[in-house]
Amino acid sequence: MSIRRLFDIAHHATEKFPQDDMFVTKYNGEWQKTSSKEYVNLGNRISRGLLKLGIKPGDKIALITTATRTEWAVMDLGISQIGAISVPVYPTISADDYVYIFNDAEVKYCFVSDRDLLQKVKTAKPEVPSLQGIFTFDSIEGAANWQEVLDLGSDEANQREVTDLSATINPEDLATIIYTSGTTGKPKGVMLTHLNIVSNVLASDKRIPRDKRLDYKDSRVLSFLPICHIFERMLFYLFQYNGFSIYFAESIEKMGDNIKEVKPHYMSVVPRLIEKVYDKIYDKGTSAGGLKSKIFLWALGVNKNKKNIGKPSGLLEVIADKLVFSKWREGLGGNIITLVSGSAALSERLNKMFQNAGIPILEGYGLTETSPVISVNSFEKMKIGTVGHVLDNLEVKIQEDGEITVKGPSVFKGYFKNEQLNSEVFTEDGFFRTGDIGHIDNEGFLKITDRKKEMFKTSGGKYIAPQVIENQAKASKFIEQIMVVGDGEKMPCAFVQPDFNFAKHWAERHKLDIGSTPQEISQSRELKDRIGKEIDYLNTKLGSWEQIKRFELTPEVWSIDDGLLTPTMKLKRKAIKEHFSDLYNSMYGHNSK
Repeated sequence: MSIRRLFDIAHHATEKFPQDDMFVTKYNGEWQKTSSKEYVNLGNRISRGLLKLGIKPGDKIALITTATRTEWAVMDLGISQIGAISVPVYPTISADDYVYIFNDAEVKYCFVSDRDLLQKVKTAKPEVPSLQGIFTFDSIEGAANWQEVLDLGSDEANQREVTDLSATINPEDLATIIYTSGTTGKPKGVMLTHLNIVSNVLASDKRIPRDKRLDYKDSRVLSFLPICHIFERMLFYLFQYNGFSIYFAESIEKMGDNIKEVKPHYMSVVPRLIEKVYDKIYDKGTSAGGLKSKIFLWALGVNKNKKNIGKPSGLLEVIADKLVFSKWREGLGGNIITLVSGSAALSERLNKMFQNAGIPILEGYGLTETSPVISVNSFEKMKIGTVGHVLDNLEVKIQEDGEITVKGPSVFKGYFKNEQLNSEVFTEDGFFRTGDIGHIDNEGFLKITDRKKEMFKTSGGKYIAPQVIENQAKASKFIEQIMVVGDGEKMPCAFVQPDFNFAKHWAERHKLDIGSTPQEISQSRELKDRIGKEIDYLNTKLGSWEQIKRFELTPEVWSIDDGLLTPTMKLKRKAIKEHFSDLYNSMYGHNSK
């Protein structure tokens, strides 16, 4: 069948790849399967129920879930095939942002996963005139449950209406509005059509490797990234399109257990997760003691010196793989074909290390506004340190100032209710301005160097690209987060959030008392001196004007909840600078006001 709209993917998968475990979610400690046939039937019931609630094409329905689950998939199908528009929302944003988004989109109904989110939305509801009702996925006393909508749709009398509405939906019709929680200002509603996302799914499909020995029914995906983000959502459709079983992880805290249970072949990741996984591996390897630690460190040396990425080729590489790296693969379930990395830049060092350990990572690049993938590496064409070749159906143009601009079917329709911004983000010849700086090398690989808006100029007139410096700095095991500052100042400085857990282990090994709380640890002179050596080493790789002259350790963990990171773990630079204004003034010798 022809795939032109999002809901076509579900029907395609049901016809071509029928299976018993299309989606699998754990409820009360038990994995519960939903077959492809049952998925489509439930989607139809939701469609019929929504129509009986008075939902019409173009109406907005918000979906908010703490962890992705089968109910979200069913709602997405039921909403899309009657021409309604889904508004997925991050669970971690503030109640004020809920009010803003719901009012901006004029949301009619909201579906939430659990009690905490229900309370958050109930707090916002009095300020949202358009919001007619809230339904929950969990069974909560006194709350309307999504089962009520399913029950409304149990009568198939209006299925013809669902079918007729589906037939009228065009690929160019709006499918979803995704509000990006940017590093500054109010969230922007990114309007994505069916064509935007479907074209990205089909173009990205060629880049996903398959194991020819596996039947589609044997291919498992573990999904844990927020599905309200377009990166995970596009992959959700892509894996459906291939008939792979999608298991929804319970939470980031239970990832280890879920990996052992599911033994996935595919997972999407963000660089921070890769860094965390490696830190855990390193701590375990070095704390084993004696011969085990020596073997571990020796194997890391073999990995680092390996010339050709891929399978072990020499005797030492075979031994290192057998003794150490085979255990890394077992820790990820033993079946991983590839990890797909996006959202931020991945350290070249870690990328190479995991590739050489037999855990391939396909790093890509894109934005919510591009549905999202612009480019991605593949097994056939891979170059570490780049984000791969541009997708076949897109055209990328590097502007004179180095900004990456893109044109093609997956580029969004525009920002909702924001014509002024829409006129600013497109060039005269119709290319979308990504805001990223980069270049395409002579082999066709795209390399990202920084965010245009995040570059700044010192008082000496020198431009600084902070992301480049920060990504290099985070290769240090002592540094969890770092933000380079210095706009209009005479020199670059930095806020550093130490990896407090690693710092504790380091202090124990060296019999140092640096305290136990983030506040105490950040005041440790010994730790600051040690991190100073990491900064000194980093500076040897930088131009004289880029070198970090001073830094301060921040006394707390930067998080989404405290407003210092976006839901996709990007730095909220303005908020961080304001939050640590005393440290900023200390570094630059300004008087605190």
